[in-house]
Amino acid sequence: MLLLAALLLNAVSLFPATKPTVLIFIRTDCPISNRYAPELQRLYREYSSRIAFYLVYADPSESAKDIQKHMSDYGYKFDALRDPGHDLVKLAKARVTPEAALFSARGDLLYHGRIDDLYVDLGKSKREATTHDLQDAIDAVLAGKPVAVPETRAAGCFLSDIQ
Repeated sequence: MLLLAALLLNAVSLFPATKPTVLIFIRTDCPISNRYAPELQRLYREYSSRIAFYLVYADPSESAKDIQKHMSDYGYKFDALRDPGHDLVKLAKARVTPEAALFSARGDLLYHGRIDDLYVDLGKSKREATTHDLQDAIDAVLAGKPVAVPETRAAGCFLSDIQ
């Protein structure tokens, strides 16, 4: 299901009271975001029964049609939100795509940053990730433990108009 709204949602209506929420900030034209599609889908398959997942498209120039095509092209099966006013970007402290934010069921920001350490800088990647920051954060939250590293720096395509 695709939830393409202008996002006049508040934190209470976004976050289900029964489980934590992951927001993944992506852009249709970001090659780094696109390279993460298989990993994001793996995380969704593994955790979606216990964690709510949303793709967040924050580029105001991306239309609903562009987003639907992007989701189809990359095989995404989870919900997407448009955030042209950057309400979610600000809430999650996102700066680039791809970037992840993990919220408690109450809406507390528990983790924000990179998905893993595959990209060390824009245009510089490793052969494979050795640290899986988002998965580690999810595992900690599901185990009732604090997130060991609640913030990391993501490398990717910059979000426009971020103050």
